[in-house]
Amino acid sequence: MSEINKRDQLIKQWIKETAEMIEDAKEESLKVEEKSARNDLVTNMDKQIEEALTNKIRSNFPEDRICGEEGFGDNLEDLNGTVWFIDPIDGTLNFVLQQENFAVMIAVYEEGKGVQGYIYDVTSKKLYHGIKGQGVFCNDKPLSAPENKGLSEGLMATNSQLMTQDAFSEYRVIAGKSMGVRMLGSAGLEVIELIKGNVIAYVATKLSPWDIAPGKIMLEEFGYKISNFSGEPVNLLKTNQTIFSTARAFDEIVTNK
Repeated sequence: MSEINKRDQLIKQWIKETAEMIEDAKEESLKVEEKSARNDLVTNMDKQIEEALTNKIRSNFPEDRICGEEGFGDNLEDLNGTVWFIDPIDGTLNFVLQQENFAVMIAVYEEGKGVQGYIYDVTSKKLYHGIKGQGVFCNDKPLSAPENKGLSEGLMATNSQLMTQDAFSEYRVIAGKSMGVRMLGSAGLEVIELIKGNVIAYVATKLSPWDIAPGKIMLEEFGYKISNFSGEPVNLLKTNQTIFSTARAFDEIVTNK
C-alpha cells in the first residue's frame, strides 16, 4: 500500500470517528470560550477533536509535523517534509449558535506541495476529498470541474468582515459586479460551494493555514486560482487575505481591485 493510500484510508476512518464525537456532543453542554474576540470562539469539542486527531497522526506517522488551530501541533517555521493541517471544527460560531453549517478539515502537504485534502460537511454528511493528480470526490464518487465562468456570470462568496469593514470597500465594488453575494461562515463550506460550481469566487479577509490548505488542493485539481489579495501565492505559515476563484473571475478580481 502506498503512503497516500494508507493516509487516505486512515483519514476517512478518523473523520468518521470525529463525526460520531460531534454527534454525541450535541446531547451535551458545550464549554465555550472566547479567543481573540466575542465572535472568535473555541469549544471543548474543538480541542478534543484536534487532540484526538493529533494523537492518531503522531502514532501512525511519527516523523510528520502538524499545523493545527487549537495548539496541539508543532510550531512550524517551514513546510519541509510531511506536514498535516487540521481544522477540527471549521465554523465554530455556526457550531455554537446554529448546530449546523460547519466542517472538519484535514490536509497533507509534502515539501510545501498539497497532496491530499479533505473537507467533511457535518450537516449533510458528505465528505469531499481530493488527491493531487487523481481528482476530486464526494463520498468517493468522482466529480467534474465546474464551468470556468467570469465574475458577472455567477455568485461571489465572502466573509462578514469584507462586507462590514470600510478597509475592504474596493471588494464591495467587485462583489457588485457579480450576480450576488453569499456568506456561509465556514471556509470549508465555501470551498465546497466552489467545487459544486454554486459560486465562482470566495474572497476572505483573514484565513489561517488550516482554513486554506485542504480546499487549495481540491480547487487546484479543478483549475481554480488561489492567491492573496495582491495576487501572490498564499503563505501556509501565516494568515492570508485570500482569493479562491475560477481562472476567468480571478483575472477580473485582481485587475479591478
